[in-house]
Amino acid sequence: MDEWDINCGIERRLACLRDKKRDNLQSRMEAMPDAYTAVFDRTRPDVMLELRTKLVQYDEMLLKTREVYALQRPAQSDYNSVRNWFDAQKPVVRGELDFIQRKEDLITLRDGRESASFDEFVERCLHALDKLLSSWCRCQIIKRIFITEEMRHKTNNLRIYYYAPQRVDTLVNLIITAVIFTLLVVPVVLMYEMAQVGGTASPLESIGILTVSTLLFGLAMSALTTAKRQELFAASAAYCAVLVVFVSNFGGQQVKTQVAST
Repeated sequence: MDEWDINCGIERRLACLRDKKRDNLQSRMEAMPDAYTAVFDRTRPDVMLELRTKLVQYDEMLLKTREVYALQRPAQSDYNSVRNWFDAQKPVVRGELDFIQRKEDLITLRDGRESASFDEFVERCLHALDKLLSSWCRCQIIKRIFITEEMRHKTNNLRIYYYAPQRVDTLVNLIITAVIFTLLVVPVVLMYEMAQVGGTASPLESIGILTVSTLLFGLAMSALTTAKRQELFAASAAYCAVLVVFVSNFGGQQVKTQVAST
């Protein structure tokens, strides 16, 4: 078709010129500037080549847009810090400051941490504890532990200080480990005591402990991590299965012991 358009294009144009109804249109085209006339004189291969180029550019723009949308939005604490810095330092004029108020249009280049919301809560607790200790006994132990020498040199403002992310992550990991250990051990110990021979506890109490423990485990997973729904469901089901197996084993041993004693 492209070759036919190249070879027969002149004949088609001549046939169009013989049509009296198109004389006015042809005269208008001849009166147009050369730039517009060149557009009408293009052949099919030229048009297809331009379309291919435009489509490639459009596809690249779509991919770039998808990559931008894949970037994460800043955490609330990071957004508040940037906005407070803009309010205090005023680096731009007021007319160009409106963009900082559109949080939904802002993105961050830093990858989100697994427990970013819990990290923010821990940092707020550290800040409140530091203010409390400083006002009561002028103790700077929080700053000494969680602020490195490199972090102190990042700002000359005495009212601004940065906690070392590695040390905060270490504290968060310790807290999460302690919470998981508690949720695993405490229900097992309670149900072990209830499953002892001669115990007066009913099976409903064991089921109640199992239900409450599974609920607390799911809440801890949801609050301390960024687990997806299917991951949260799988982890809660596995946790509940472990407790059920424990209860059934000790319940079976208790029944066998009672039968043997009779």
